[in-house]
Amino acid sequence: MTSNLTALVLGATGGIGGEVARLLVARGWTVRALHRQPERAKAGGPVGVTWIAGDAMAAADVATAAKGVSVIVHAVNPPGYRNWGELVLPMLDNTIAAARVNGARIVLPGTVYNFGPDVFPDVTEQSLQHPLTRKGAIRVAMEQRLRDASTRGAKVLIVRAGDFFGPRAANNWFSQGLVKPGRPVRSITNPGRAGVGHQWAYLPDVAETMVQLLARADAFDDFAVFHMRGHWDIDGTEMIAAIRRVVGQPALKIRAFPWLMVRLASPFVPLFRQLLEMRYLWATPLRMDNARLVAILGVEPHTPLDEAVRATLAGLGCLPASSELAPGHVGHDVATDAERRAAS
Repeated sequence: MTSNLTALVLGATGGIGGEVARLLVARGWTVRALHRQPERAKAGGPVGVTWIAGDAMAAADVATAAKGVSVIVHAVNPPGYRNWGELVLPMLDNTIAAARVNGARIVLPGTVYNFGPDVFPDVTEQSLQHPLTRKGAIRVAMEQRLRDASTRGAKVLIVRAGDFFGPRAANNWFSQGLVKPGRPVRSITNPGRAGVGHQWAYLPDVAETMVQLLARADAFDDFAVFHMRGHWDIDGTEMIAAIRRVVGQPALKIRAFPWLMVRLASPFVPLFRQLLEMRYLWATPLRMDNARLVAILGVEPHTPLDEAVRATLAGLGCLPASSELAPGHVGHDVATDAERRAAS
């Protein structure tokens, strides 16, 4: 592990960027973050972070903020995800340039979008990448640029995981599909096909994994990719069951996701077009193999599902923040029946 515990987090007001920034501060790192409105970010962002005025889309701003750091966490997206395809790669180029100057390691939260059904259901770090979507193709291009950068002075750590959920994450399937933020849970919307497994990743666990890997960076190459198992919902019912347990309503109504409406409206609504592109991930099981991660860490950081769901619902305003889990809560050291089956 480097003796220079100074990191720049790009996207520290977002879900994964914020979780990593908080954890780094808690572990004794000096953490900087770049934001166009630093005073506003300081008021609502992670405590203990030094906020610097600047824009991740401006190479000079990133270079200035990154002076002397050993790690750059690249967890940033264009504001409102506008012009995502046109801006993501130039933003990454700014991070790469700053990392090369400082000999820093870039940490990228990866996704499953890189992969198509040709390698399902069990996906390893070495699986061929034949994405079906534009976003997936951009993800592949991002990783290729990072691989190239690792031969020219930068170091890279990519942690790929399933669909994100967590108490401070608003832009994901859990918060925008399954439940409605800011409201008590009256029903659950299910995007999946009956009997199809699905891969979930609790953001605090993803952040913990990244920080633990940074502490063991001497054990892997300058370009390293790791997969997280996360929460593997073996048949697409376990996340729903956990929400029901947490809210104490075992008969809570399940609604089918309105895929037909999304398809009909997709020519007019860009977001709906993106949702349709991702539908294959709800129709075909994809399970991440975490053997390489476990070989380094010994065990993958893993919050029990009910605990993770409770924290997520409370953070989204669907439960009182101080609420306790409903009877039947699964404790820290106990897995759900489905998790036991999946691990066996």
